[in-house]
Amino acid sequence: MTFTDNATRYDDKPYPARDFNLPWKKEEVDAELLTGLLQNRYPGVVVENMQLNKFIDSHTSKLLMTLDFNEAGREAGLPRDLCLKSNFSGLFADVDICQLEARFYHYLADKMKVPVPRCYYADWEVDGSGHGLILLEDLTKRGGQFGFSLDDVGVDGVADALEGLAKLHSSLWASPLLDDHRPWLPTSMDTPVDNDQIRIMQEWININLEKKEFQEILPQRYLDNPEILQRAYDSLIEWEHALDHPYTVILGDCHQGNTYRLPDGGRMWLDWQLVRRGRPWRDLTYFTIGSLTVEQRRSAEKDLLKHYREALIATGVEGVPGFDEIFEQYRRWVIYGMQAWVANMDHWGQSGLPMNERFFTAGDDLDTWKLLLDN
Repeated sequence: MTFTDNATRYDDKPYPARDFNLPWKKEEVDAELLTGLLQNRYPGVVVENMQLNKFIDSHTSKLLMTLDFNEAGREAGLPRDLCLKSNFSGLFADVDICQLEARFYHYLADKMKVPVPRCYYADWEVDGSGHGLILLEDLTKRGGQFGFSLDDVGVDGVADALEGLAKLHSSLWASPLLDDHRPWLPTSMDTPVDNDQIRIMQEWININLEKKEFQEILPQRYLDNPEILQRAYDSLIEWEHALDHPYTVILGDCHQGNTYRLPDGGRMWLDWQLVRRGRPWRDLTYFTIGSLTVEQRRSAEKDLLKHYREALIATGVEGVPGFDEIFEQYRRWVIYGMQAWVANMDHWGQSGLPMNERFFTAGDDLDTWKLLLDN
């Protein structure tokens, strides 16, 4: 099965004059190629020299580079230090995450009410490959710190982050920009990349299920019958489709590892590869449970959900559900975190075992399995 067929065949090529393919290998990226790309947006710009400083390869690939520009490039305000993000891994070539992130930066990044990285170029193919490329600022030059999924910021730190998340969700709350005339933007839980995540990632789930340390923290009902995860997940999808809450833009993969702590203490939101037209409960649940120890969550989760709701209302948006309804969403959306983290490989950059413990324990505490499997 090709998971891009329903999401990528649109003719919205951002730079129709580009007459060469985007690179699929890091070895193809050089000063000449970057010049050819950047001239689509910055006429006359020439990259005179490219120095590769670091290459990071996981789900997607990042090249940290220092570039020397001609006078036109300097006058355009292009920074010397940039991060090129695309897919050079040879994996995940059947999903459209790089194309989707490029579209986000091209179309929507300037609409967000929270800090996002500066993007100097975003481009994608319209051939059904799902391929895309972005040139971002090199955040290491900001003097802040990349978040990690297990950062212990405490309950107060999570509360601060949820205020930012509320602003993120308020950015396009019930906005006409999210109507069907933007068909490139998937609706949460209504696209194969969402609905088939377990099937797509089953190879890695199976590896983790064989590990003793995973077996010690996962519920016996799941170990005895792994297919119940898909059944519960399908139930969540059906639940989501029945809602009539307002849509907004969600990050989609909302954990601390996809944030950056700015020098002033603020939080920048990163990695828009799973951006969606959706409802905020996916982000809210995923971030809250993933950012707290089991003990912190048990003591503070209801207060934090109330805090998020108040922060969202304070932005001026309308149609925010009451707390009881939000809590019912939260209890069900735990399953999203379970299926996401049980497929995690630590060499991709995030430590998965504690996150699995947090989500699977929350599933037991909040009766998530019962809600999704018995109704």
